[in-house]
Parts: sequence; C-alpha cells; structure tokens
Amino acid sequence: MSTRDTAHRTITCDGHTVAYTVHGAPDGEPVVVLHGGPGSGSNSGALRLFDLARFRVVMVDQRGTGASTPRGSVRHNDTRHLIRDLEAIRAQLGIARWGVVGGSWGAALALAYVGTHHASVSGVVLRGLFLTTQREVRRLFVTSRSRAPNAWHELMQATRCERASSLPFACMRSMRTRTHPRADAVAAAWRAYENAILTQSSSRSRPNRRADAPTAKYRIQAHYLMHDCWLGERRLMTLAKRAAAAGVAIHALHGARDPVCPPDNLHRLMRAVPAVQGRFVDAGHLASEPRLAEALVDAIAAAFLAR
Repeated sequence: MSTRDTAHRTITCDGHTVAYTVHGAPDGEPVVVLHGGPGSGSNSGALRLFDLARFRVVMVDQRGTGASTPRGSVRHNDTRHLIRDLEAIRAQLGIARWGVVGGSWGAALALAYVGTHHASVSGVVLRGLFLTTQREVRRLFVTSRSRAPNAWHELMQATRCERASSLPFACMRSMRTRTHPRADAVAAAWRAYENAILTQSSSRSRPNRRADAPTAKYRIQAHYLMHDCWLGERRLMTLAKRAAAAGVAIHALHGARDPVCPPDNLHRLMRAVPAVQGRFVDAGHLASEPRLAEALVDAIAAAFLAR
C-alpha cells in the first residue's frame, strides 16, 4: 500500500488556482483538512493526527493562501466560493463521501460545508470552533490585550489607533487594499500580537510562523472578518442543525484555556445542536498542543475508522 504524497492543482472558472495535496493510502478513508485563519494556508503538521496507512488525507490551501494563487487576492473570495472549491476537489478526486476535519476558522467552514452538502460528508471533527462573530473579534483585539500588552501596544502604534475599542476596525481598514501605506507594518504587528496570545496560553507549543511577509494572510483575514465570514452565529447554527438532522455525526473538541475562540463556543453549539459529541480538553487553541493533539487523534479514529 503506497503512502507517497501526490500534489494536485485545480483551476477554478473565476481566476483562482486552488492548490491541494493528497497524502496517505490511495484506498484509505478519505478526509479533507480545512485550515484556520482565514488566510493561514494548510500546515503539514496536521498530518501527524492521521495514520497515513489507513487514511487518504486531502489538504487544501483556501483561495489566496499557501500555494494557491493569486496570493492574498480577495476577488471572488468568500465562504460560498470556498464551499464550491471543496466540492470541485472532491469531484476531481472521484470521492463519493469524505470526512471533514477543521480547526478554528476551519471548524466554521466545516460546518458551513457540511450544512450545505451533507450528502458529501461521512462525518466531521471540529477543534476550537470560531463562531464568526464580532463578539469574538472584540475579545481577541480588545479584551485579551492584557495577555500580551507589549505586542498589543505595538499593534496600536502600527495602526495609529488611539482608542482600544477602535482597534479591530483600524486593523481591517489598514489591510483593505494592497496600496495602503501601513499594510505591511500592520500585518507584521498583527501576526506578532496573535503569536504572543497563542504562545502565552501554552509554553509547550508554538504557533506556525511563516517565513514570508504576512500581508497576504491578513488581507484575507480582514476581508473575511469585516463580513462576519458571510456566516454569523445564527446561520452557522442553522447549518449545523441541518447537518445533524441529515445524520452526519459531529465531534467537537475545544481547549478549556483557548485564548482565541472562547470555550463557551462549544457550549453554545451543544445547546443548539444536542447531537454534537463535544469534549473539553485541558489545552489552549493550537492543535500542536500535546493534549489537544492526542484528543484529536482519538476523535478522528472514532469518527472515521469505527464505522
């Protein structure tokens, strides 16, 4: 049984090239991995969660991220297009049904996708669910500033923002166009603040740091956050209910010390969709944290191999 990685590329009809890779056994259980951000690009470290002798893992760089081009483009880039891309990739690979694994923004996208195309999905595993609300954005940029005060002050300076409550809007505004004079500086400060928040929650893991300039990533992230990712909590819950009603099993894990996506997000999901199999883990936000990684390995096996 071969487990050699195979690279693929699919061209969409509206100017985007969406890159993805396939890993593991050709006849293994198919699973697609949805990265966070929005804008981050796929992380090969996620492959450690899978037994590649038993899984066929598809890792997708969402529009404008990673190896997908044009890098950082927000044209024809929204949640509806991402869902269409996933269906196009599934069809190109000849997969009838696949499992979906998503973390943070990827967890929200997973629910949006399965709620729209439940017949294409065998099951879902979520980690650190983002509910795509302005409440969460304010929590990250304003409420959580005491977790990383130095990095937060540098972000305030980069945006030339004078009021804490205005920081989210200042970040989004600075990243709106490629020609904004402070875009690169704001993106670098945004990344430094985000990494400081994530690092502060766990001394045993580190966020993924890309060597290239982060401007493309945060342009896409700002674009999505300004529009509530074209979802919002109410619509996301409706889509989750639709998936559960169709018989799709939803497993959800959340770090009890998550500094980015509030642990209450899982409580909210479980109240809205009682069929969700939820579990809290003594961890932060990152899938690389040992306890969270271990719990994800177990959840993935239970969701896709037990059948």
